[in-house]
Amino acid sequence: MTAPTLPLLAQEHAPRPGSRAARMALPRAVDALKNLAIDHGVCIRPVSLRRTALTTGATELIDLPCGATLDVKCPPCAKRARHYRQVQIREGWHRTDEPLPPPAAATDDQIALISLRAHFEFYRAQAEQAAEWDQVAELNDAISEVEAAIAAEGLRGRIAPPRDTAGDDDQGDADRTRRVRSTRRRQDVPDLPRQKVEPRTVGRTYVGRDGSTHQPSMWLTLTLDTYGPVHSIPSGRPCPCRRRHTDDDPLLGTPVNPNTYDYRRAAWDAVHFPRLLDRMWQNLRRAAGWNVQYAGCVEPQRRLAPHAHFAIRGTISRALLEQVSTATYHQVWWPAADRLRYPPDRPPVFDADAETWIDPDTRVALPGWADALDAIDDDPDAEPAHVVRFGPQVKAKGVDPGSKDAERTIGYITKYVTKAAAECHDHTSDPQRDHAERLWRELRVTPCSDRCANWLLYGVQPKNATGKLRPGHCKGRVHQKSTLGIGGRRVLVSRNWSGKTLRDHRADAHAWVKALLGVTAAADASPPADHQMASPSPFAWEMARPGDPDLPPLEHRLLRAVSQRIQRRAQLAAARRQDGPDVSATENEPARGHEGDT
Repeated sequence: MTAPTLPLLAQEHAPRPGSRAARMALPRAVDALKNLAIDHGVCIRPVSLRRTALTTGATELIDLPCGATLDVKCPPCAKRARHYRQVQIREGWHRTDEPLPPPAAATDDQIALISLRAHFEFYRAQAEQAAEWDQVAELNDAISEVEAAIAAEGLRGRIAPPRDTAGDDDQGDADRTRRVRSTRRRQDVPDLPRQKVEPRTVGRTYVGRDGSTHQPSMWLTLTLDTYGPVHSIPSGRPCPCRRRHTDDDPLLGTPVNPNTYDYRRAAWDAVHFPRLLDRMWQNLRRAAGWNVQYAGCVEPQRRLAPHAHFAIRGTISRALLEQVSTATYHQVWWPAADRLRYPPDRPPVFDADAETWIDPDTRVALPGWADALDAIDDDPDAEPAHVVRFGPQVKAKGVDPGSKDAERTIGYITKYVTKAAAECHDHTSDPQRDHAERLWRELRVTPCSDRCANWLLYGVQPKNATGKLRPGHCKGRVHQKSTLGIGGRRVLVSRNWSGKTLRDHRADAHAWVKALLGVTAAADASPPADHQMASPSPFAWEMARPGDPDLPPLEHRLLRAVSQRIQRRAQLAAARRQDGPDVSATENEPARGHEGDT
């Protein structure tokens, strides 16, 4: 006889009131507070500073945003950083004028100081030729005083490089000697056209048949070469596995055959991808004949190989872009690292007496970094340890200013700016997690620099090797799981893009909010003309420690910050209504949700 079923119990899913399951299902007050702060754009990890007035001794605690750029640390600060990157890209993309004015001419006082510096240099050369060393020492002091006066006058840079002091040893001079290698191009790449680079950053203006003029710009995507077939969504050609994949396919982005996938080349390409991008822009400027400006972001593809999206000011033919990308490469002139000589579980050992790394079996010292490079220089048939190239896929598209494509592309470029490289794509299946694990294991033993501890696994002592190195456990960012080999800057912006830094864009947003609210600064923020006679700051700043008795709990500070943000937004909304409906259309307005940063 079977037991009767209990339909009421089978359909009942809610926990019993008063039970532990019911209590655990209730929302946490702390999480609700943090979510409220995030909704209002308040930093959830504020940095507390104590400001002390030097005249009265009164102290005040001030919370500053942490400035995190990743969502996992602080979503409001990461969103704010992404916003300012978008503002920077937007202001520099479709400019019709040069962002930076030419340098101003030197004043009469500056020219007089430079002339005095020239006389001192002439007299010093005469004294040195006559072996009057006491005069040389006096002139050195006079030259130092004149150069300090020149710097105080506001000249940028140095008039002349500093001289080597008498205390420099030969070893220091040898360390400063730069190895010069041949710039002869490889025979397996096509030649590049080379023109004289014009000092302009603005692209070409086109005139239509009706006399209208427009000045479009471009969007460019660069990818690395293939390391083996991977499961992908068809885009013109079927997947190598002859299956049709969807966005939620557990095999998407993974190798068709992991045993033949070239993880070593993928790891080396990821480590040296930034240098390949630098070479790309150098070659493109020489081929196009003008100072091409760019702003973009580096992010991983689904196959976890890095690629880059760039906004380019002006237009360049697609044929030239493809030609430059095909002919661009970067050679890594390092010692050979094609196979591990020592496994990570049995690396070389450090001999404290000889202060060198030795073989664990033969007790023979490993060759030093300089000796390994000398062997490469002495070998006429030497080949680079690695060569990085772009893949054949180059996407380029023209974008008109003010179009929907412009805003959509800016959002696409900065889509993953607030995420770590390993978080850009979700790994929801075992094949995807295994693919990321295999790539990380290869990155773990890939040398990242000339000082990387992983060189010991290949039988070479890195530069300035010490006994603290741990082969296979280098602390470089490229070896971390969260970076996938993208250890440098993810956002790349050329110097003459918008003529402003992120701090300048934040200052513009603050100025716009203050002007809208009618807030005036208590004191002039501009420095006095004679900065040497300026009075010291009347405040002293120091970090407030969590255990300080005058520091309120974080929850109290978050509550105050949320209230302050709500009041500021209400003031801004009232000021907008008072000034008219078109006030939000001004070009100096910050993005929505960041008006309360002042």
